[in-house]
Order: sequence, then C-alpha cells, then structure tokens
Amino acid sequence: MTGTRQSEELQMLSERLRPLYAKLAGHRLYAAMETIDDLHVFMESHVFAVWDFMSLLKALQRGVTCIDVPWTPSKFPESRRLVNEIVLGEESDLYRGRAVSHFELYRLAMQECGADTFAIDNLVRGLEDGKGWASALTRSGAPAAAQQFVQGTFECIERGKLHEIAAAFTFGREDLIPDMFRWFIRDQDERLSGRLQTLRWYLERHIEVDGDEHGPMALRMISELCGTDGVKWQEAAEAAQTALRVRLVLWDGIAQSLHQTALIA
Repeated sequence: MTGTRQSEELQMLSERLRPLYAKLAGHRLYAAMETIDDLHVFMESHVFAVWDFMSLLKALQRGVTCIDVPWTPSKFPESRRLVNEIVLGEESDLYRGRAVSHFELYRLAMQECGADTFAIDNLVRGLEDGKGWASALTRSGAPAAAQQFVQGTFECIERGKLHEIAAAFTFGREDLIPDMFRWFIRDQDERLSGRLQTLRWYLERHIEVDGDEHGPMALRMISELCGTDGVKWQEAAEAAQTALRVRLVLWDGIAQSLHQTALIA
C-alpha cells in the first residue's frame, strides 16, 4: 500500500509540473538563437546553473550519506546510492581520458567557442577567497537573471529540507533542454569545424545519464525522502515548481539579452 501511495503522489506531482515543463519546452529563447554570438550569451548565463547544480548535489550528499568520521550508515539507502553515483559522474567524469567535473567541462566548452568566462571565474575566485555565496555572486558581474536563478537555488538549500532539495534537484535541471537546442549546437559545430565538440559531449552525456540512469533513481529518492508524509509531498511539489519558475526567469533573461543584442546590431 505504501508503494501505491508514493506512486500516486509522484503522478500528482508530475501533473502539477506539466504546464511549467510545457512553457520551458516552447520557450522563445530557442527560436531566438541563430549565431555563435547568441550561444555565447546563453552560455555566459547558463554556466551559473551548471555551477549551482553542484551545490544542490553536495547538499544532498551531506544530507543522505554520511560524510563524518567516525562513519555510520545513513537511513536512506536508495538516495545515498543515487547521490554517490551522481557525485562520481558530475565531479569526476572521464572525458578524453582524464577526470573532470561537468562544471569544468562546461567552462572549457565556453573557452573553446569564445564565450566569456569572466563572471563565473569571478564567482569561483570569490568563493575560494572565503566570501559567502551571496557576496561572491553579487560581485561576480553575473547577469541579473542568472543571479536570481542562483538565489532561488540557495534559498532552497538554506531551508535545509532534504525532500525540497531533492525535488529541485530532480525536476529542475539539465534534461530540460529540448532537441531544438541540440540541433542548433550540432549545426553551429559543423560551421565552426568542431569547436563545440565539448559542449555537444556535455549535453549528450546529461541526456544519457539523466534519462536512462539517474532519472528513475531520482524519482525513487523523492519517494524515499517523502514517504507517506503528505506535508513533505506538498513541500516537494512547491520546491519543484519554484525551481522550474526560476528556470523560466533565467530563460526570459537570456532571451531578453538576445533581443537587445539584435536591436543594437
């Protein structure tokens, strides 16, 4: 009976998110992207979503696994397996024979295609110098929509509710990018003689692991963390909706930047 209840809750949650997924899939941003310069604008904001994904992941790792010494087993066996697998891939995947995080890979892809890494590098330097995330973000020079996106993520993290963090992590991340965008990347890569190969690998890798492996496991994690607690399911649904809404804000901001650039040109 417990499994049936959780399946029903997952179904209801998915139905609540369907309109937001539809808005993201049909967003005007994708049709607005036509040139490599447009891709630069996209990546210079999107990289902040790539970066803050790792903070969501680490918050989950801290909550569902044991990172203390002496070690004791956590009470979330399904969730800890998923999180440990994702940490392995996200923080130290293998690309061209070397270990690299997906964030570092994305930054490399930006460099290879000529996108500006100034703002994201500023953020990382600020954090390495001991600044808090909010101060480092404000001083980074990140686009306003990217800052709003990151703020939404950290508000969820700082509430400290694992089921909310898991919902934002599961329903608001990289598998939201549609086929239309990947075709655009493929066409640009052919025009640029392979300068987008790293970006193409990054996107295809996320589709591979998110859809075939991590996606189903992440749904089980939500079920494990929420159990049969109706309040937790409600909070998880609200956290997922918020994650998708701030993603829409990010997409709106990038689309507006592209529109302004087109007017100047």
